[in-house]
Amino acid sequence: MKRYCPIYLVALCFFLGTHISAISQDKKEVTFELKVSKSKLGINERLRVDFEMNHDGDNFSPPDFEGFRVLMGPSQSISSSWINGVRTYSKTYSYTLAPTARGRFKIKQASIVIDGQTYKSLAKEIEVTAAVDKPSDQMTVDDIADENLHLIAEVSKTRPYLNEAISVVYKLYVSPSINVSNFRPLDNPKYNNFWSQDMPFSKYNIQNGTFKGQPYRYVVLKRVVLYPQKSGKLEIEPLSLDVSLEVPTNKRDFFGGRIYTQTNKTVSAGRRTIDVKPLPSAGRPADFSGAVGDFDFTVTTSKTKLNATESLQAKVEVKGKGNLKLFQLPEPVLPSSLEVYEPEFEQNVRTTLSGMQGKVSNNYTIVPSYRGKYPIPGISFSYFNPKTGKYSTLSSEEILIDVLEGPTDGSAVVSGNETSDRQPVISSGNQFNFIKLKPNLSAISTDHFFGSTRFYLWLTLPLLLIPLAIVVGKKREAIASDVAGNKIKRANKLARKFLSKAKKELGQKEAFYIALEKALHNYLKAKLKIETSEFSKDKIATLLAERQVDTATSEGFIGLLQNCEMARYSPFSDVQMQQDYNKASEVISSMDKQL
Repeated sequence: MKRYCPIYLVALCFFLGTHISAISQDKKEVTFELKVSKSKLGINERLRVDFEMNHDGDNFSPPDFEGFRVLMGPSQSISSSWINGVRTYSKTYSYTLAPTARGRFKIKQASIVIDGQTYKSLAKEIEVTAAVDKPSDQMTVDDIADENLHLIAEVSKTRPYLNEAISVVYKLYVSPSINVSNFRPLDNPKYNNFWSQDMPFSKYNIQNGTFKGQPYRYVVLKRVVLYPQKSGKLEIEPLSLDVSLEVPTNKRDFFGGRIYTQTNKTVSAGRRTIDVKPLPSAGRPADFSGAVGDFDFTVTTSKTKLNATESLQAKVEVKGKGNLKLFQLPEPVLPSSLEVYEPEFEQNVRTTLSGMQGKVSNNYTIVPSYRGKYPIPGISFSYFNPKTGKYSTLSSEEILIDVLEGPTDGSAVVSGNETSDRQPVISSGNQFNFIKLKPNLSAISTDHFFGSTRFYLWLTLPLLLIPLAIVVGKKREAIASDVAGNKIKRANKLARKFLSKAKKELGQKEAFYIALEKALHNYLKAKLKIETSEFSKDKIATLLAERQVDTATSEGFIGLLQNCEMARYSPFSDVQMQQDYNKASEVISSMDKQL
């Protein structure tokens, strides 16, 4: 008779067997090892370092990797499997290193805590030699990234004239064989000895192109327009990026597709040298104020005939293409009999990759005090045209202001036949009158103070002043208790004080921009009721947008703050300082109307 083992006994035996195997695996000896991809490498190669253990642990402490730079890591991988009832476990911490110098270096001990005990790996010595040439089949992931990822700074002109516009466009070229997942700037260049303006854009557009004859994709990362402020060889600092990318390996998945691995790569555009040519001294006009480009020049008035004490507007305007923000407009020479107010500066300038274009002008308000004809002599404006390599001078016509009515003045210039203002004396027949012998005089009345209206007024005045004093006292207490309001008043007062100080410091770059920045901060602090610690350009832009300040005013205010920051590192001309001061007055005036 046959006997069969119940099924539950079979399951129990299998469970006990696997459990015993697991216990035996858990009691397996702990190992913690350091493994390197190679013990000898060139300085242009990469080293992979793995710290591998067969049990899970905590408090992993890597070495300092002296002589190497960590490119990537630590990346963690875990492998666990059951094969024939035997459990295998592996945990690895991986690093990718780049050598920083030639020589022999040690990868020192790392440590980890497993089951309450501390385990340390053995140190290994690595030899770094001179750069080596590697065949393509031995290229690492980083080598592939080096060959397929390039950051280029394209400069429109390497030998410009002083104050001539050049553009720098930074492009990231990516080969179709790799994929870029993310990037971030590590070091933005500082354009010393250049007047610079960034040209931001809302999004990055991927375009197709070629690089060294090969098809590539590229994206424009940054655009900037520069005006050199100094002749000679000037350096443009490099832009550096940290790029996250996926690089293909020689392995393929189950379906035959290529397997990609992720890595990080630092790329740099490299330094560029600009050889700036000085403006020629031969043929330079005496009134040349630094204008470089191609311009038109006009002087116009709103009217030429008016009466005394009426006003007219005289506009001195330069328009065209060139360094419109970097030179001083010529000033008209007016007769002393005309009252002239400080000019109001206006600009309508847009910046493209080819430079600034638009117009700038000074508007003068003129008020004549006397009748007469006043000539406004013609004035000249000189500029250098980099296309022709020559200076040009433009002159305005003389303008005659005719004041029709008003008092006369000996200094007034009157053209044609002069007319006399003398009036003839008409005789009445009796040129002399006798003194009256019987004057009609009346006695002066006596005014008594006691019992008069003034007496009762002074008597009741103290009683009337008591409630007034109470009201004034409460008002002063309310003002004193209004901490926020007092802060706003003090900030507003400080804004005016520092703006006035900035005007006095024109020509002294550091003192001027410090005073201007304090004026802008205190003004915004007073208007938006925020603390200085809350200031940031994004915060300011958001607050101004919430208060419905128009975009041009908001961008002008933030642009002034940027100029104040840039002035610490870049040279600024007297013209730029004057324009920034005028712009500050204009922006504050515009914001007063909107807030």
